[in-house]
Amino acid sequence: MPFDGANEHKQNMDIQHKDNGQKGMFYVAVDGKTEAEMTYVWSGDQRIIIDHTAVSEALKGQGIGKQLVQATVVFAREKQLKILPLCPFARSVFDKTSDYQDVLF
Repeated sequence: MPFDGANEHKQNMDIQHKDNGQKGMFYVAVDGKTEAEMTYVWSGDQRIIIDHTAVSEALKGQGIGKQLVQATVVFAREKQLKILPLCPFARSVFDKTSDYQDVLF
């Protein structure tokens, strides 16, 4: 399910999610290759820590990183989790987005 970015004209990508109970990631794959990812680790049962975000050169500037943060926020709300964004990019998105404060740890 695609998540809308902040700018309507930016392309929405199909964001996928993997989680093994200890760590997980939201990512965009193009032709079977991961082109953007945001990884997290579980810290207890009610908190995840975003530790890394990367977007390939081919997808940079399209708002994909923000869409990955948004996907993580939606996941946290659905599961009633809190997020600790240690990744500098994710932290900056949280700092600029007041709507995400409800899931911030």
